[in-house]
Amino acid sequence: MTTQHDENKLQQDILAVQNIFSVPTMLDVVCRLTGMGFAAIARVTDGRWIACTVRDDISFGLKVGGELPLETTICNEIRQHHQPVVIEEVARDGKYCNHPTPSLYGFQSYISMPIVLPNGEFFGTLCAIDPQPARINTPEIVGTFKLFAELIAFHLDANRRLADSEAALTDERETARLREQFIAVLGHDLRNPLGSISSAVQVLERFALPDPAKKMVGVMQKSVRRMAGLIDDVLDFARGRLGGGLSLTLASDEPLAPALEQVIAELRGIFPDRVIETDFTHTECVKCDRARISQLLSNLVANALTYSTPGTPVRARTRIEDGTFELSVSNHGEPIPSQAMARLFAPYERGAVRPSQQGLGLGLYIASEIARAHGGSLTATSTAEETRFTLKLPA
Repeated sequence: MTTQHDENKLQQDILAVQNIFSVPTMLDVVCRLTGMGFAAIARVTDGRWIACTVRDDISFGLKVGGELPLETTICNEIRQHHQPVVIEEVARDGKYCNHPTPSLYGFQSYISMPIVLPNGEFFGTLCAIDPQPARINTPEIVGTFKLFAELIAFHLDANRRLADSEAALTDERETARLREQFIAVLGHDLRNPLGSISSAVQVLERFALPDPAKKMVGVMQKSVRRMAGLIDDVLDFARGRLGGGLSLTLASDEPLAPALEQVIAELRGIFPDRVIETDFTHTECVKCDRARISQLLSNLVANALTYSTPGTPVRARTRIEDGTFELSVSNHGEPIPSQAMARLFAPYERGAVRPSQQGLGLGLYIASEIARAHGGSLTATSTAEETRFTLKLPA
């Protein structure tokens, strides 16, 4: 007997899947890659099969929230053995040619991948069907399904853990402390599954995939890199707030300029339509952590590109004056409001959100923590003519 609590939880699970922004793209790639006309993510319990999200190009008729009798689905079997099922042509399949499910729902090709959360809990399946046979039992297709199922499980687990953590917090001070601890633990825990996903994407890149699938694999690789950057940000945030500050590896035996130029080269690749002007001189004798200073520069230039006026250059330069090393990044654009300047380097602070804007609002906070860890300072000035961020370190 289903209780109201159980029903509410099922609805929350369905909504959680729908809130994963990349799910429609995943279903689109599934249909394009396989040539199959119907794809869905299903929540499968010990008594129910419910469609969380659907891509239906063959008028199968199942809508979001729609249910199938669990005992009539192959997903019911997958729930028990946690293994994928791939059928290229029911009529020629020795195991499923006489199975009642294909004839009941009128399909010849079928693929279903279990979605299993990191704690081992079976959530449901990512599946696709078509009334025509399809060549789908290939490493690239099965690998793509496995990758998508892991991504879905990753998002669901992260959302559940965040919801559980928030539900347990009562006191505002306790809320802040536990949230920061959660960020630190979550950042560490995400590295292993993200590494697995990155490896799977690299494997897929070696296959001769259809052009739409190649494009999607490229998008996934960029998403993996972005997720890795976000994890680094939250870990740095947690170290700065919970630990003894950011750790540094100081050295002065190699010039800083090549590391800074590498950062700019990467940003030019990400923003090919923007001009970034540089003048990195007098960097040979700066005692600093080159990786951290590169991270600071990346955060400052990315911020400048986000908030500057399109078509105007962003400038980055270094100099040494009176025994002080300076690294500055400037841009043209709307001046920062005075009320925002007071909290410019606080965590989670963001300016007006723009369509291309991404991130957690930690970039400037982490940049200021890098400056502080070096015994230096990071300041900002903003006028109608120019916004400039300046790092100063003892040379």
